[in-house]
This record gives sequence, C-alpha cells and structure tokens, in this order.
Amino acid sequence: MIALALRVAARHGLALALLAAVAMLTVAHAFETFGGLAPCHLCLQQREAYWVAGALALVGLAVRRFSPGLARWPWPELLVALAFAVGGAIAVQQAGAEWKWWPGPEGCSGAKTVTAADILAGLSGATKPAPRCDVAAWRMLGLSMAGWNAVVSAGLVGLSLWAAAARRPSSPPA
Repeated sequence: MIALALRVAARHGLALALLAAVAMLTVAHAFETFGGLAPCHLCLQQREAYWVAGALALVGLAVRRFSPGLARWPWPELLVALAFAVGGAIAVQQAGAEWKWWPGPEGCSGAKTVTAADILAGLSGATKPAPRCDVAAWRMLGLSMAGWNAVVSAGLVGLSLWAAAARRPSSPPA
C-alpha cells in the first residue's frame, strides 16, 4: 500500500498536492460552517499555506502541460513542499501553545488588548470575541486540529519531496 502511494506520488505529486490542499481547506471550512468553530489567527495562517500550496501546484501543472522543457525540473514540487512546511510550522507553533509548551502569539493568546479591528467587528455586529490561539477548540485522540494539521502537513511535505526526487533530471551520460 505504501509502495503504491509512493509510486502515485512520484508520478502525480502536483495533482495530489492540489487535491490535498483543496481537501484540507474544505475540512477547515466545514468545521467552521457546520461545527461552529471560528478560526483563530493562526488557523487562518495555516489555511493561507494551503491556498499557496494549491496555487503553486496548479501553476506547476499548467507549466508542465504547456512548457514541456520545464517539465523535467522539480521546482514546483519543491515550492509546494515549502508551502506545506510553512503551514506545518505554524500548526506546530499553535499546537505547542495549546499544550502550554511555549506562549502563543500575543494578539490571540492570554489577556487580549482591544484593537481597532475588535472595535470595528463589534460595530458591525460581531457578538463574540475572536477565538484564542492557545486553547484547543476540539481534540481527537489527544490531538487538536492544529496537531492533526501538523501531522498532515509533515506527510504532505514528505510526499512532495518524494515527488521532487522522482522528477529530478538524470545527468547526461559521459
């Protein structure tokens, strides 16, 4: 099963990265819409990483389709891996703050000062404050959404790097 997954990732890494980014964004929006879990500041940053990874994968697929000369270089897979890694690092930061291993960002953890954005949100009808980044709103098997996102991001980084290694051009014969 793992060997099959690696073969598929090597051949269709960018398409899988695009599908994974769309799936993770869909899950995040479902938790927000149907679960009533508003995203905190770090949650939104993690979503941005998926938007970037998906856009990079889409651009990479387009370049591969319309510019075959560039198709042999693994730059899109490497950029997608970097985007997933950034999202994973943000997820680790949030999960660590949730476990109180380190402090979370000052703007969304602990005692909060009122900002202009808070005042505008109140004036526009917002009834509850933005969620805190250092409190897990949901857990499954002991991991919060940020923890699961870190695990998924690590896997996606690995698969993207695997796809990049598989696409690496071979050196010409001497």
